[in-house]
Amino acid sequence: MTTDALVIHTTHGPVRGFADGPVQVWKGIPFAAAPVGELRWRAPRVPLAWSEVRDATVFGNVCPQAANAVISLDPTAPHDEDCLNLNVWRSSGSTTGTDGTGETPGAGADSSGALVPVMVWVHGGAYVFGSSSQKLFDGASLVAGGEVILVTINYRLGGLGFLELSSLNSETEHFDTNLALRDVVLALEWVRDNIAAFGGDPKAVTLFGESAGGGIVTTLMTVPAAKGLFARAVAQSSPATSVYDEHRASTVASAFLEQLEVTPEQAVMLRDISVDRIVEASMAVFQKVPTTAPGTLAFAPVVDGDLVPEHPLTVFREGRAHAVPLIIGTNKDEAAMFTMMKSPLMPIQPDTIREMFNGIAAEHPEITLPSEAQIGSAYSGLSVKAEGMGVARDVGFRMPAVWIAEGQSVVAPVYLYRFDWATPMLRMLGIGATHATELPYLWGNLVSGPKDITFKLGGLRVGKTVSAHMQERWLAFAVTGTPHGLEGEPEWRSYTQGERSTLVIDRHDRVVDDLDGDLRKAWGDEVLSFL
Repeated sequence: MTTDALVIHTTHGPVRGFADGPVQVWKGIPFAAAPVGELRWRAPRVPLAWSEVRDATVFGNVCPQAANAVISLDPTAPHDEDCLNLNVWRSSGSTTGTDGTGETPGAGADSSGALVPVMVWVHGGAYVFGSSSQKLFDGASLVAGGEVILVTINYRLGGLGFLELSSLNSETEHFDTNLALRDVVLALEWVRDNIAAFGGDPKAVTLFGESAGGGIVTTLMTVPAAKGLFARAVAQSSPATSVYDEHRASTVASAFLEQLEVTPEQAVMLRDISVDRIVEASMAVFQKVPTTAPGTLAFAPVVDGDLVPEHPLTVFREGRAHAVPLIIGTNKDEAAMFTMMKSPLMPIQPDTIREMFNGIAAEHPEITLPSEAQIGSAYSGLSVKAEGMGVARDVGFRMPAVWIAEGQSVVAPVYLYRFDWATPMLRMLGIGATHATELPYLWGNLVSGPKDITFKLGGLRVGKTVSAHMQERWLAFAVTGTPHGLEGEPEWRSYTQGERSTLVIDRHDRVVDDLDGDLRKAWGDEVLSFL
């Protein structure tokens, strides 16, 4: 492979990637101008064009954020507000390249010269952590077979990406809403306009993400500006109900300004405050909000009447989301990690759960909440702690997934899953198949390093099998729209309101009809906003 074959001409300028064994990679490609100075808290703008070949062999900047013991960032990637970049991964088994005009298939096309489907990844991290350059998201395993081309993207986090400051708008100052969502939309537009030059099919894009990334996916499925930018979607452990109204968002903004000791009249100062202070204020608010309003995130998408016209769950329940096929699901023990970390993000104690329900009742008097006895019927025989973890798991993650499956299945095929597999070590630690534990299997990166204890008590052989099965289904979905499994695996039937088929991912996959029947009956039909 000559070096010139790794130069791709994008709409903004040429970039040179590198070959790494079975894959070719382009890292740190800017899809937006640096959101700094006057562009801080503004919708992203396309970057200035360049003419010289740009080196794309190292990851771009990470959005500034606090350290997190659970999320391991690339230590070589600097933290900087100029973080709106993406990475492209494809198989090295490619055909001849293109000049970027889109008139001929690009390198990375399959052996027939046809453009191949594309998967676009949105990372998680509670809307305040994470990056596309995390080692976990190394795309070599997913793209090595040549079925897809992979794009992993960054977006603005915390106060930089999710703060609602539009109430401060004036003749001289303007602040846009839902900045992180706008970042992802612009990245998808970059994919639409450029991915053919890499051999990818812009008409066969699967948008997939986990946790906060899954929340962005489900939200964008209801955003008019995102229509047509992706043909399929995957939402893993989406906190889909964590989309707040402007009143709640303005309360968070006020707390943020208090942390910075800035009054609304001093809004112009916000452009010049150091990013370190912004991160510090973001974390202070992030940690405080769930202690005063149990189950509430500080930073999340906002129903702004502009980019996000309505609450996504309303759109889903009424069958008005974008009619794209969807894989959606959660993990069996979602809440266990939050409990182990003593995180306030998910209330599991009876008093905090009751406080959370009281808050929902006060904010939404029109909703008839299920009684404690009604909810308890789904968790009979469990300890107080186990019941609390079950409630947190189900109202925070599982029930939103079921509610979306119910609504979306009317307009497009939906495939509902639950990830149950856990290694002996994770079971011994009492966290089982907790939040995010499916990610190493999807990405094929099972062992993160010598300090990773996941397989210390065994399970690696089974883990590799689980990974192969999961990758096959996700890749098949991206290629065909149907998540068929390897030979001998059960058929994953689409979700209908008759059968409600669910794939349980475990040592041996199985398909269960109406897996969540007892939960649906206990929680009722009202959509409850929790996280």
